[in-house]
Amino acid sequence: MFSTLLIAFAVVVVVNCLFYMLLGNYAFAKSSQPTLQSNIPVSVIVCSKNEAENLKNNIPLWLAQEYPNFELILVNDASVDTTLDVIEHFAEKDSRIKIVNVENNEAFWANKKYALTLGIKKAKNNHLLFTDADCKPASPLWVQQMANHFSIEKHLVLGYGAYAKANGFLNKLVRFETFMAALQYFGFAKLGLPYMGVGRNLGYTANLFYENNGFMSHMYIRSGDDDLFVNQAATKTNFAICDSPESFTISTPKKSWKSLFNQKRRHLTTATHYKLSHKIILGAFYLSNVLFWLGLILSFVFLSWKIVVALLLFRLLVQYIVVVKALKKLRENDLVYFVSVLEIVMICFQMVIFITNLFSKPKHWK
Repeated sequence: MFSTLLIAFAVVVVVNCLFYMLLGNYAFAKSSQPTLQSNIPVSVIVCSKNEAENLKNNIPLWLAQEYPNFELILVNDASVDTTLDVIEHFAEKDSRIKIVNVENNEAFWANKKYALTLGIKKAKNNHLLFTDADCKPASPLWVQQMANHFSIEKHLVLGYGAYAKANGFLNKLVRFETFMAALQYFGFAKLGLPYMGVGRNLGYTANLFYENNGFMSHMYIRSGDDDLFVNQAATKTNFAICDSPESFTISTPKKSWKSLFNQKRRHLTTATHYKLSHKIILGAFYLSNVLFWLGLILSFVFLSWKIVVALLLFRLLVQYIVVVKALKKLRENDLVYFVSVLEIVMICFQMVIFITNLFSKPKHWK
């Protein structure tokens, strides 16, 4: 029994380390830097639902982008606050703003994908950038950096949507979970397996959108306007990764465990609709993390502590080499000292969400 447990735990450690080594392909890769600056016409599309205050703060930042040729499509998705008033106020002062006012209808009640589709149809340019109303660009070069990665071959640009730093453990957990998601979708994309992106910072062409029939194949799913579209439209060669610090967007993180819990419930539900190969790879990586920590506890009980410590140190070394490098790359350096604690809490949090989703479905996006 003891020898079987040792072999099983050693296999888990090796498999888990292999996953981290694969993700290291991104962590240690140089950030992609196009040689030429792009001046292609760009349409920035922001879908807003009851986001009046965020729009007051962020519309000036979007308009201040140092890019010569872009329009700003502001979509009011049936808001009940003063969102439309705020949008109209700014539109009166800047002709680059185009307004799409969406009213609820019975077929697409509270469906963000419907609102985004109308925004895309309104855009006059083929190259589209997407962000959320509560996201501010990290620099005046956000549009330029993202647009630089479009080309004849590249119709999809994956960016990094960071969360603002604040005090408290919850903030660290939110940012660590976001970082780990980015490490995975950037890492596997580097290996030719692009499977998701985030709507807080995403670009693709209108041609790609229409060639894939937009969101029609998953319009009935409330969430997934970003990751499900990328999952169906991305190929091994038609995407680019944009991860320069100037290209980041920064969002306001959830400030309560309940709101974070509800948000992640929706995200996990969406992931069940990924391609089978993607679900298998992501599931195997998550399972290897779970089995590592469970196996560690059992091994300390039944096996020689020297062997267990050796396997533990080996796994932590491999993980830290990759994760610390990626944390610095994505400017999340302050999380370095909390990696193991945050990983354990994140695994438990995700497990609770998974069990909860088995018994009830999460609500829609707003």
